[in-house]
Amino acid sequence: MKTNTVLTILIVSIIMLGTSCKKYTSDYKPIDPTVPRLVQFVLFSNSESSNDNSTVTFTLAIKKTNGDVLWDSVLAPIKVKDIPGIDESLFVEKYVPGNDPSLLKVGFFYTIENVGNSSFTVPFEPGETLKKVGFNFRR
Repeated sequence: MKTNTVLTILIVSIIMLGTSCKKYTSDYKPIDPTVPRLVQFVLFSNSESSNDNSTVTFTLAIKKTNGDVLWDSVLAPIKVKDIPGIDESLFVEKYVPGNDPSLLKVGFFYTIENVGNSSFTVPFEPGETLKKVGFNFRR
């Protein structure tokens, strides 16, 4: 009787273990290295800063999580009051250099003259092919 009980527990355990360890689900999407990864940068401001003459310099960037820069571009310095509203927002598209499939950090790094530096970044997850980075600049 003890042998049957032990054997039954062993068989049930194997069945449960075998059926519960599915590695892939129906929503699993393998990374396709042939599909280019695209980042869309959108810069605007909906705050009332019509009297703010401070100068701000924006850098758009695509970075690896360890800080390595894959791509960056510095925009011309602009007065805070001249940052466009959402209807006239600044729009830049950039494909990820080398179509790097890893987790990336994308966004805006900026310096306000006589104030300091800051940033707005979002993760670009592996498997994603499009990342929209909308930055509503507020001072």
